[in-house]
Amino acid sequence: MEDHTSHRAPRTATAEHGEHGAPDVSVPATAGADASHGHGPHAGHNTHDDHTIHAQGQHAGHSTAMFKNRFWLTLALSVPVVYFSPMFAHILGYMPPEFPGAAWIPSVLGTVIFFYGGMPFLKGGLNELKARQPGMMLLIGMAISVAFVASWVTSLGIGGFDLDFWWELALLVAIMLLGHWIEMRALGSAQGALDALAALLPDEAERITEAGTETVSVAELRAGDLVLVRSGARMPADGTVTDGTAEFDESMITGESKTVTRSAGDPVVAGTVATDNTVRVRVTAVGDDTALAGIQRLVAEAQASSSRAQALADRAAAFLFYFAAGAGVITFIAWTLLGSVPDAVTRTVTVLVIACPHALGLAIPLVIAISTEQAARAGVLIKNRMALERMRTIDVVLFDKTGTLTKGEPELKNATAVEGVSPDELLALAAAVESDSEHPVARAIVRAARQQGLLIPRATGFSSMTGRGVRATVDGRTLAVGGPALLRESGITEPAELTASTRGWMDRGAAVLHVLDGDRILGAVSLEDAVRDESRQAVAALQSRGIKVAMVTGDARQVAQSVAAELDIDEVFAEVLPADKDKKVAELQARGLKVAMVGDGVNDSPALARAEVGIAIGAGTDVAMESAGVVLAGNDPRAVLSMVDLSRASYRKMWQNLVWATGYNVLSVPLAAGVLAFAGVVLSPAAGAVLMSASTIVVALNAQLLRRVKLNPSQAR
Repeated sequence: MEDHTSHRAPRTATAEHGEHGAPDVSVPATAGADASHGHGPHAGHNTHDDHTIHAQGQHAGHSTAMFKNRFWLTLALSVPVVYFSPMFAHILGYMPPEFPGAAWIPSVLGTVIFFYGGMPFLKGGLNELKARQPGMMLLIGMAISVAFVASWVTSLGIGGFDLDFWWELALLVAIMLLGHWIEMRALGSAQGALDALAALLPDEAERITEAGTETVSVAELRAGDLVLVRSGARMPADGTVTDGTAEFDESMITGESKTVTRSAGDPVVAGTVATDNTVRVRVTAVGDDTALAGIQRLVAEAQASSSRAQALADRAAAFLFYFAAGAGVITFIAWTLLGSVPDAVTRTVTVLVIACPHALGLAIPLVIAISTEQAARAGVLIKNRMALERMRTIDVVLFDKTGTLTKGEPELKNATAVEGVSPDELLALAAAVESDSEHPVARAIVRAARQQGLLIPRATGFSSMTGRGVRATVDGRTLAVGGPALLRESGITEPAELTASTRGWMDRGAAVLHVLDGDRILGAVSLEDAVRDESRQAVAALQSRGIKVAMVTGDARQVAQSVAAELDIDEVFAEVLPADKDKKVAELQARGLKVAMVGDGVNDSPALARAEVGIAIGAGTDVAMESAGVVLAGNDPRAVLSMVDLSRASYRKMWQNLVWATGYNVLSVPLAAGVLAFAGVVLSPAAGAVLMSASTIVVALNAQLLRRVKLNPSQAR
């Protein structure tokens, strides 16, 4: 069994060489601190506040599927309504076919559309009215209600009015359903993160009793119980190993991809997996007292504390509601006094229908939909629509170090040998000894030797030495590769000719391994978690855009400082416990900074949720990706640049669309009200309807221009 050193003791930057001859390259200097990195399975969301506000207010508790289904049916019904509409036929100059009942097609189908397709807006408008917070739903509800009543009055021939708005009602409902369907597809689900965390726990556990073992539900476990955890099984609760030794996969908790050796006396955490052996564990915490539950609470609290940003369209809709209502009242009074009641009704209805925001209803959803598509092409998945808006305001991007700015795996950096031994010979011998090990550091040494084209001798008699290193026979010589513990046990002192090099490596935070031939040191090699080339470009580009770059890690300070210096990072948080990462986000926010957090481990989840924008890398764990508003499809940090550029571009488009849509209403409503009637200029209902449709087309075409935004070429698919 291959094994690496337990993480339970405080470490310096130079790690012990584990049983398979491989050290932990980046290790915390504080007990319990962990570098939140890893390469877990795929999956993402950020704040649930926005979703709650829209679901309960704007969307009246309806689902994405509801808007989708109602849109398609409404669209199908709208085709005959529009085609048989006398007003629409007059505008285009054609005669719809005549047959018994043809004249009633717009009225009958329009009524179905009003009650079926328009019901979400009617309910939403009523909710906004009750809450005294008028917005898009109330504005839409008012417009379709006025159009419905006016159209029936015309269809029934009451009062001689010519207010046939059936086709406009149908298209209005269809367009609004489309806009809300697009909008709701962009909403994330906060519960996803909590569900993903809960799914890490098994349903049952094997409890050891005097009579043997019994299978019980996890809910029945109590502190002090003894449980049996078999190979491949998840820990049902927090506890301490009492018997046995096993490699534990803790990536779902720490983000660290390497397994960790746990033996008698070592703590183990609920949700982690014993990968190779069976162990007995004494339960120390269950339920809400476990570390997993603690992370779960942090995620929920961080999500609940996030800002409640309102969509720009909502604010514009509130303004338009008051504007339209006021204009309608003034129009009716003015035309009643100066003209006639029929004229007053006609002008007032025209004002209220034209005031409905066709273009405004699509201004934001279309931009978000196209932005989301463009982002996906650049390797960025936007899960929370508000993340797109917030990204343009970010002051600092806080990166998790390992697996994000660095590769998350060891890489051989240096080799130095004593006199009479060349560095190539030293590396070839080290690779020979490590060739039978599957540990990441062993693979790094072998990989480096092969990349340099070295001939690796055949090794026999491979054996591992727990906490010290590995040993093998190469060309009749017994060689060993190990860290400081191997030297201490062997009573060997490092030659002065090597110390100058190895001390500098250690100061930089590198792991140092020595190659021994019996009791003679042949040389030493250093391994580090290599910095990604893309990270240098990402950091420099963010800073050029006026955005600060910070880094957070559980690694020792000298390790963190070394990486920060190499990347020219503005601020470093080192030796941070997993549960404290979100506190660093809060610390930056307390300074008045808006934070985007980039991470990949479960312990990053609270920080991802607390940040204004949480960004999970694609190689991260399910929970980290559920807690983020943005997910990067790969590990390339340059994808963050795409998010920044797209956010700024889409925000410009949002404002352009809002200015156009709102400006159209501000100009057309007075014309519909008849302010220029004295000059013979009166906007007829038909002309107003055409202008509304034209405004919608302009907004849609402007949103399409987002496709021309050039994102980071390296991320394009």
